[in-house]
Amino acid sequence: MLFQCLSICRCFSYCKTVFSVFFCLVATPRRLRFKVLSATQLHVSWKEPKGEFESYRFIYSTQSGKTELEITKKEAKVIIDIDPRKLYTVKVTAVKGAQESKPLQGTFKSEKSLLTFTIWSVFLSFTEQFMCKTPAIADIVILVDGSWSIGRINFRLVRMFLENLVSAFHVEFDKTRIGLAQYSGDPRMEWHLNTFTTKEAVIDAVKNLPYKGGNTLTGLALTYILENSYKPESGSRAGVPKIGILITDGKSQDDVRPPAQSLREAGIELFAIGVKNADEKELKAIGSPPEETHVYNVADFSVMSSIVERLTRTVCDRVEQLDKAIKVTMASPRGLVTSEVTARSFRVSWTHAQGTVEKYRVVYYPASGGQPEEKVVQGTVDTVVLNYLLSLTEYQVAVFAIYASSASEALRGSATTLALPTVNNLELFDITHNTMRARWRVAEGASGFMILYAPLTEGDDADEKEVKVAETVNEVELENLTPDTEYTVTVYAMYGEEASDPMTSQETTLPLTPARNLRFSNVDHSSARLTWEATSKKASGYRIMYVKTNGVQTNEMDVGRITTLLLRNLTSLTEYTVAIFAIYDEGQAEPLTDSFTTKTIPEPLNLRSSEVSTESFRVTWEHSAQDVVLYRLTWTPIRGGDTKEVLNGKMNSHLLTGLRPITEYEVNLFAVFRNEEESNAVTLTESTVVRLGVRNLLLSDHTTFSMEVSWELQDRNVRQYRVAYVTTRGDRAEETKMVPGGQNSLLLQPLLSDMEYKVTVTPVYADGDGPGVSRMGRTLPLSAPRNLRVSEEWYNRFRITWDTPPSPTMGYRVVYKPITAPGPALETFVGEDVNTMLILNLMSGTEYGVRVIASYTTGSSETLTGKARTLYLGVTNLNTYQVRMNSVCAQWGAHHHATLYRVVIESLLSEYQQEARLGGGTTRHCFNDLTANMQYKISVYAQLQDTEGPAVSTTEKTFPVPTPAPTRPPTTTAPPSIPSVKEVCKAAKADLAFLVDGSWSIGDDNFLKIIRFLYSTTGALDIIGPDGTQVAIVQFSDDARTEFKLNSYDNKERLLEAINRISYKGGNTKTGLAIRHVKDTIFTVGGGIRRGIPKVLVVLTDGRSQDDVNKVSKEMQMEGYIVFAIGFADADYGELVSIASKPSERHVFFVDDLDAFKKIEEKLVTFVCEAYCAWTCLLLNQLMVVYVVAAGFRMMEMFGLVEGLYGHVSGVSMEPGTFNSFPCFRLHNNSLLAQPTKFIHPEGLPSDYTITMLFRLLPETPKEPFALWEILNKDNEPLVGVILDNGGKTLTFFNHDYKGQFQTVTFEGPEIKKLFYGSFHKLHMAISKTSAKAVIDCKLVGEKAINAAGNITTDGLEVLGRMVRSRGKKDSSAPFQLQAFDIVCSTSWASRDKCCELPGLVSHMARYSSILNHIPSAPVSVRTVPGPPGEPGRQGGPGPQGEQGPPGRPGFPGSNGENGQAGARGPMGQGRTGSQGPSGRPGNPGTPGRPGIPGPVGSAGPPGYCDQNSCVGYNVGGNYDNRHPLPL
Repeated sequence: MLFQCLSICRCFSYCKTVFSVFFCLVATPRRLRFKVLSATQLHVSWKEPKGEFESYRFIYSTQSGKTELEITKKEAKVIIDIDPRKLYTVKVTAVKGAQESKPLQGTFKSEKSLLTFTIWSVFLSFTEQFMCKTPAIADIVILVDGSWSIGRINFRLVRMFLENLVSAFHVEFDKTRIGLAQYSGDPRMEWHLNTFTTKEAVIDAVKNLPYKGGNTLTGLALTYILENSYKPESGSRAGVPKIGILITDGKSQDDVRPPAQSLREAGIELFAIGVKNADEKELKAIGSPPEETHVYNVADFSVMSSIVERLTRTVCDRVEQLDKAIKVTMASPRGLVTSEVTARSFRVSWTHAQGTVEKYRVVYYPASGGQPEEKVVQGTVDTVVLNYLLSLTEYQVAVFAIYASSASEALRGSATTLALPTVNNLELFDITHNTMRARWRVAEGASGFMILYAPLTEGDDADEKEVKVAETVNEVELENLTPDTEYTVTVYAMYGEEASDPMTSQETTLPLTPARNLRFSNVDHSSARLTWEATSKKASGYRIMYVKTNGVQTNEMDVGRITTLLLRNLTSLTEYTVAIFAIYDEGQAEPLTDSFTTKTIPEPLNLRSSEVSTESFRVTWEHSAQDVVLYRLTWTPIRGGDTKEVLNGKMNSHLLTGLRPITEYEVNLFAVFRNEEESNAVTLTESTVVRLGVRNLLLSDHTTFSMEVSWELQDRNVRQYRVAYVTTRGDRAEETKMVPGGQNSLLLQPLLSDMEYKVTVTPVYADGDGPGVSRMGRTLPLSAPRNLRVSEEWYNRFRITWDTPPSPTMGYRVVYKPITAPGPALETFVGEDVNTMLILNLMSGTEYGVRVIASYTTGSSETLTGKARTLYLGVTNLNTYQVRMNSVCAQWGAHHHATLYRVVIESLLSEYQQEARLGGGTTRHCFNDLTANMQYKISVYAQLQDTEGPAVSTTEKTFPVPTPAPTRPPTTTAPPSIPSVKEVCKAAKADLAFLVDGSWSIGDDNFLKIIRFLYSTTGALDIIGPDGTQVAIVQFSDDARTEFKLNSYDNKERLLEAINRISYKGGNTKTGLAIRHVKDTIFTVGGGIRRGIPKVLVVLTDGRSQDDVNKVSKEMQMEGYIVFAIGFADADYGELVSIASKPSERHVFFVDDLDAFKKIEEKLVTFVCEAYCAWTCLLLNQLMVVYVVAAGFRMMEMFGLVEGLYGHVSGVSMEPGTFNSFPCFRLHNNSLLAQPTKFIHPEGLPSDYTITMLFRLLPETPKEPFALWEILNKDNEPLVGVILDNGGKTLTFFNHDYKGQFQTVTFEGPEIKKLFYGSFHKLHMAISKTSAKAVIDCKLVGEKAINAAGNITTDGLEVLGRMVRSRGKKDSSAPFQLQAFDIVCSTSWASRDKCCELPGLVSHMARYSSILNHIPSAPVSVRTVPGPPGEPGRQGGPGPQGEQGPPGRPGFPGSNGENGQAGARGPMGQGRTGSQGPSGRPGNPGTPGRPGIPGPVGSAGPPGYCDQNSCVGYNVGGNYDNRHPLPL
């Protein structure tokens, strides 16, 4: 019955209660959120979990400790005090009784929340915001503009505005309802009016509102909410005021008046809110009257907070007014009464409302929260029974009178259902293997109790058992349970046939406890002792099973309640597996298993001889085991004779008699055991002689050519010893050496390697030889080295390493020979202490065979062989292009390590040959002056310093001489003459594309004028082709047609002929599609673009495009294309501005008709040609920056001010810089960028350096002094930096000198004041040991003497834009734009920089600017219709001197006085530089010396490199191009 209840628990609430404790764990809270309220307060909130719970447990902790709080169920939020320097860990769990959910965890660190705090600070004014307290309710629909013009950052501010707007109203299901739709090109319903029933749910949805993006079609969106939001199915209610609120930032792209009028006519009151670029006229057309209260317009998203209170008050007042007007015609029912209350239902009655009521709507829901339900009855009915309710639950009831067109106010009341008494305090106890007892407190009025119990299984439902007892019984024993099984026990109080809510508990029966902790001891060759720990007292005994692990026969025995057992009669050297089963009445427990291995049969110990005589000697030994049955003893004369044997029982001594005198015997002793196993023999050699001259002969210290022989001295009468040794193979004669009687060792050498020798030592007495003693020994083999390894592979070298053999060697022969290329074998020899070798001067990309041979005094070892390969130094993808009669070009894939390429072309039919040497960055080359129709071979050799790789070759044949065309009769029209080259275009290079409008509106005559314009313009260029300007032309209408690509012509005459052949296309005008075609087809490698050459596009059109041009035009501009737009006739000037590069006055041309083309032709050609000059300067300067800054610090990267990282930096936005393709970064007044000094300058600053910054001050930059950059110590005290005083118009540098004194130098004057006029400027501050130079826009403006600087501490921070008067935690920063920031380890960079980032400073750029700003003498007739707003004008000149102002603020401390004259330099000493000695061990650190006097300044040296002492911590030689790509 219990499990049947589970299957229908969705229908019956009491089943939910049954299983909520055991099967439905307490759910985890969701969506943990942090909000920074201030620098020391944090607001933490979360979303309540699904299911039942009672409260929250909230824990937050740091490294210093943790704090725990109890939070009520309704709160779901808490405000805590924080330290912004610490990391906080937060855990939130839901609690129900003794149960607790899994924790919802999160971490918070204030630095990561800086942006959130900054945005929130804008809305702090709403902490005490207006709350609408009117009892009137409304249906409010908010329509939000989500177009691209808003942007993701501003959309966050829109969310914050909506959150404060929603917070002002009482949002519930029967109160105010709020829906929201978002629109751009198409509208989207985010949620309907009836989606959320609480204010918290709506605010949570606002916080998670996604940003849509797209165009701005406001009219379509207004129609959408009229048709979808204000409908009954969407939650719109009759008789409730309807409000619509629009938020937009721009002018709509469709008509808004008709849909706005339709909404107002439908009784919907509209409010219009415009931000930034919104059209005020359009807002007034949308909003309901009066405009003063229904239309709002603010300048920026950041100030939207200023209108929240006024807007909410107005909406609140209008809701109340509209509600009163609606209620004039309606009346509510009266006298709500509840009766007939049971545990599952109650009756609701009321008095009829006045008027003609069609229906009554009764809404009811649990007061503690839940989904509202409703019943609808006819208008003649005044009572209804609410069924299927939860027992013991308070319900809120609302009765509405429904009229023909509206509904009345609600008649409200409440009632609480009764509860069925249940059992309490269910307890399971006295648990055994197969029983447990259940006990509970009886319920009053129960007629009996029903107990259900069943095991909890994961598979099929187990059989459930049922026990029913009388009302007086409150305890029962559950029997015949399964051991080690979890049971659930449920008790119901029965009231006749109806059961109360259940009380459930669960417990697990005890398992059959197995034995524990099996151990083995006293393991020998035939027995082992088992020991284990006793288990439960209910175990009747144990079953022991053991078997040979690799066998099949099992031995088994049952024993009583013992815990140890000795296993006997085991086999030696055998692994046994043992299992111990505890035996119970219910069966046996799980086995306890382990294994052990018996030991080998022990040999007799310490066999020795004594009592030696001429005919006998005694042997004695020690017992090795207790189960030895007897000993078998044998002895045999070594020089031949019969073997004798004796069985000695268990005695451990035996006297050998009847021996031959002066005879050496070999004695063998065996131990015999019960199972007839016999041990290995123990051997002893002894001689029957009284004279014991030699004992314990030993051979040791074996080498490949020697061994040591030693013995014990036993007899002083020995005169000398004769040592004889011979190979056991008998292929060498025996050799003999004599040693004195007092010497007991001898080194035998030279011997053969890996050879067994018999060594005999014979004592020599005065009367003859004594008995000799022999031993066998073997010399070591000639071992070869092992484990050959290859490492450090390079283009001309690799390293080999091997493991040395165990035998001492004389050295190693190393032989290496190329395998994949011809070449001789080379050999070298290294000493015995060397096991690695770097092999040099190898061929690149070649596999070598390597052999290593160990050399010994007696020969050489076997060969250790291996293979190694050098890296391939060669190019890839070599191919030819632009093949002509007299020239051919080759291109290849670059080798990333190559420093030089040698390119050779040679004829296959003659001895003709050309050779060129190119830089490592070059990937193509053209050969000229070749013979037509000739086969050539082109080879490319990659070089790395002095190493040259193999040739990579290809063949190509030049074109034959073409057959002359037949002579044509003369025509009446002479061909147009080729225009002369303009001076400005000489040596200019560009990839130039013309995009020509060929739509029907042009006409044949005007198209011929365009052709003449193209002919004249391209004819003014100098060189056409890869070495000059390449030209492509695309004609467009409905689609784009490529007339010819950039690489189609390398000759001006043929280019002009091709232009004259262009035919008129005709069609519509789709400019955006055509620009995309040029970008994807013309400006590609296949189209002929070149690296490092500016890409220029000229667009000619006579009308407005029929598709979008903004997106692709912005892509072209951001990627560095130079785009000119020429419009005529009906062209849209605003569209031309969108297409062209900035500034518009330099890139947009407009004429009334095509006859005026001549007036702009010269300027256009000049601008195109001079663009190359400006581009080249920028490119060269970028390359120099990469080269120079490699010896310094790239500070932009250190602060995260690069395109891939700035998004993670708070208070920073990216904007266009001095050129479209160069971004800069705006540091807002809340940024205060800081990085630890130890990460940027871990070893401090170098002694000489240049600070380089490209920046621009903004109108909002404060007048107070601020530091562009400075270094602070741990106490926030400045150490070194650059300060700008916007009020005093001065530039200051400060640091601490070598004495620790603070020193400053201040620069002022007309050149310094330029920094404050609002334009981009480049500042170089060159700091040496004696002076500080200020260079502005690559012009020296001042130099002042300073003392040599002391080093800085690295325990503080480096900051950007910090206000000088900032103190401690109240630091603030100044807003300004920063494009470049480097610190170069040299003072000469300022003199080499060209400042090409500033267009007006390079000579040709100045000339470019003057032409652009020159007013032509014959002005072009421009259309008189108003154009878009112009760009800001230039900075005006200084005005007349004003009146004397009040005294200023105290200035910076003055600089120190000038140093005295340094002494004369002494004569330079003479001497030769010695060779460098070996590196010594590092010495102990010395005490700091006294500061020396600065020496004179030396002349500037060549560019250096960044060494470990001056630029530690910087990634020297990193791939700079990946972070600062150069323009192409």
